[in-house]
Amino acid sequence: MEVIATTAAPAAIGPYSQGIATGDFVFTAGQIPLDPATGDLVEGDIGIQTGRVLANLRAILEAAGSGLERVVKTTVYLADMNDFPAMNAVYAEAFGAHRPARSTFAVKTLPKNARVEIDAVALRR
Repeated sequence: MEVIATTAAPAAIGPYSQGIATGDFVFTAGQIPLDPATGDLVEGDIGIQTGRVLANLRAILEAAGSGLERVVKTTVYLADMNDFPAMNAVYAEAFGAHRPARSTFAVKTLPKNARVEIDAVALRR
């Protein structure tokens, strides 16, 4: 296993890695909308927060030699399922024609009271 770490994504806020690569796969930790430069939660609506989350995921995947276009599966956690349409619009734009498998859940709360968290599994090569 190889630990994936990049300053282009927020540092872990707990005892975990930003990502782990093993064999042909990369597994990311769940990303919330933290600004990698400050570690602070990005303010704004669900669209802005989703955009930051996807930028964080992209940075981790690229550090592992992968990218959003190589994502096989994502899991999306929303603090409010009413945010689904706006999150989905930003998500669709980020992935373009690529459509990885996805699960989406409404959860009671997320770390730092974020509105969205996403993790991914991607092909490395």
